[in-house]
Amino acid sequence: MLALPMQPIVQHPVASQVPRRGSAGQADDESTLLAALRRGERSAAEELARRTYRQTFASLVQLCGGDRDLAADLTQETYRRAWSSLDSFQGRARFTSWLYRIAYNTFLNHRRGGGRDRPLPEDADERWADEAPSPRELAASRDRRGRVRAALLDLPDEQRYLLSAIYWGEVPVRELAEEAGITTVAVRKRLAKAHDALRSLIGEEASR
Repeated sequence: MLALPMQPIVQHPVASQVPRRGSAGQADDESTLLAALRRGERSAAEELARRTYRQTFASLVQLCGGDRDLAADLTQETYRRAWSSLDSFQGRARFTSWLYRIAYNTFLNHRRGGGRDRPLPEDADERWADEAPSPRELAASRDRRGRVRAALLDLPDEQRYLLSAIYWGEVPVRELAEEAGITTVAVRKRLAKAHDALRSLIGEEASR
């Protein structure tokens, strides 16, 4: 277990000697940061958090149904768990894909522990343009998103993870294949079945 004398996330990372993205390539750069992190270098943790926080938080906002406060809490917990279990990262997929799996499991643990979703705020994730949709259209849009999310979370675990990783975690198919030790063709077949199951559940919800 890696012990670092730091908070999981810093709001303003300090300048460091740890290399940023450059000509050596993103994968090599990430490996350098991870090696520095395993040595206990705080600046490496800060840089990795700076790079990945936005997407990690955004994916948890989706999983939490738009509850940004809950998503922020679970994001902090995600990084705490990531730093403490870094030795389990084998490098078969990219760090961001491994981190999404931790975020996903952190959310599931919250739900299984009795955590309840809070109501979606009226203005959650809405961005008003010059020609804003009507309140009725907004309500219908939120209702559709709610049905999709509820149906997705009712899927079997493998299908639920696969769809959430693709659409909310932005994990590439290739990395899902590497993580599972299967081909990309096999992942796409599983995705097709998951989509069919999701459409079926959404149809059942709509007919009630």
